[in-house]
Amino acid sequence: LTALCDELWWVDGGRVVSRGAPAEVLAQYRRASMEHVRAWAAGRGAELHPSLRRGDGRAALESVETLDDQGRPAVVWRSGEPVAVRVRVRYQTAVEDPVVGIMVRTRIGFEVFGTNTELEGVTLGPCAAGEMRTVVFRFSCALCPQEYTLTAASHDRDGVWHDWMEDAVAFSVSDTRYTAGVANLRAAVTLE
Repeated sequence: LTALCDELWWVDGGRVVSRGAPAEVLAQYRRASMEHVRAWAAGRGAELHPSLRRGDGRAALESVETLDDQGRPAVVWRSGEPVAVRVRVRYQTAVEDPVVGIMVRTRIGFEVFGTNTELEGVTLGPCAAGEMRTVVFRFSCALCPQEYTLTAASHDRDGVWHDWMEDAVAFSVSDTRYTAGVANLRAAVTLE
């Protein structure tokens, strides 16, 4: 549209919302579209639908939630905003020193980011049978707009899985502009 048009009209419900230079009207439309999608997704938690679940049963992942910048469940994140993943684990038997971790992947399975409580220096145990732990991973959503999945697990430090949910939840990232790739590095560009 920016290459073919001198002027662009954005019409919604029979009313002209904006008209003018194509780049300006498209930017307004993208912002409005992103906010519309985020408003629709606000407060919606992702349902657990792991593609694979495995482990020895000493723990059960009870919930895996994607949270927006206000700490509310959200299935759409805005690129660049502070976000969080909350994982709730109930230990079925005593576990001396459990580790809880997450992995973000693209829709084609490319590993984008992963961390766990051991890497982050957080100790969860010992945990008695019946005890629950809630772990929250907070970070800036430095992802490009597209669809992602989130894997979560509880395991021993030596890697023996208690409960592992592969692709437990799906979520999307939106932005007001197109960015290629996976990582949104928010480049600052100057002309020298």
